Amino acid sequence: MKNRAMYMMILPGLLFFIIFKYVPMAGLVIAFQDYKPYLGITGSSWTGLSHFERLFSEPMFFTILRNTLVLFAMNLLFYFPVPILLAVMLNEVRINVFKRFVQTLVYIPHFMSWVIIVSISFVMLSTDRGLINELFAMMGFEKINFLLSNEWFRPMYILQVIWREAGWGTIIYLAAMAAIDPGLYEAARIDGAGRFRQIWHITLPSIRSVIVVLLILKIGDVLELGFEHVYLLLNSMNREVAEIFDTYVYTAGLKQGQYSFSAAVGFFKSFVGLLLVLGANWLAKKVGEEGIF
Repeated sequence: MKNRAMYMMILPGLLFFIIFKYVPMAGLVIAFQDYKPYLGITGSSWTGLSHFERLFSEPMFFTILRNTLVLFAMNLLFYFPVPILLAVMLNEVRINVFKRFVQTLVYIPHFMSWVIIVSISFVMLSTDRGLINELFAMMGFEKINFLLSNEWFRPMYILQVIWREAGWGTIIYLAAMAAIDPGLYEAARIDGAGRFRQIWHITLPSIRSVIVVLLILKIGDVLELGFEHVYLLLNSMNREVAEIFDTYVYTAGLKQGQYSFSAAVGFFKSFVGLLLVLGANWLAKKVGEEGIF
């Protein structure tokens, strides 16, 4: 068989997606049932769209939708550009030892779990001998209860996301920059272009297609912010701004045993993400980009 080695390399990833991504999709049928574990999928009664009707009529629905969209918008506005800027700056570093040191330093948080990240934040921000609040007290300011505050939840969330993920996100952009023809920079320097003009007219246009693809994929996660991070920050005092679809599914599905309803919420999230990916891909092609398919 031609390209046998390549197919063998693809096989593990392909099996992973088939087993853990596509096969479980059959379970979405319980979103249209009154699912009972002891009856199974085949024995549970059908309820049609009643769970979706309940979701849209829930008093908490618009609060959860607002919270999810606000956090997603903050991710898009504040987090998404950071890996690009970081990759551009690292690409301009000419001292290889310093460049590798900085890369390692910014990659390390990605390998920490959200439990560790949030725990470090707790130690830093706690009103009980937290480093930040102790500094405030030394300077004569009042301590701020960051962990229980509605106002500070979102800034704290996005700063943690940037800290943990920005360094790891630079890998793709640095790989794209490595493929840029050095002759373009040489020609630009001969024409008198400085570093900033080279970045603006060569580096950024050369990685534009990569930025567009990652942006499309990011838009598809509009309602998929991740359960663990938000759940660790969630408490009774900030629930009004912190409750999102992921934590709501956990509460309804696992804590309250409403499996069909939580499946309907998950189905709604996935459907919205699919529509947004298709729409963003169509728009990207309309403006001359390749898109993802």
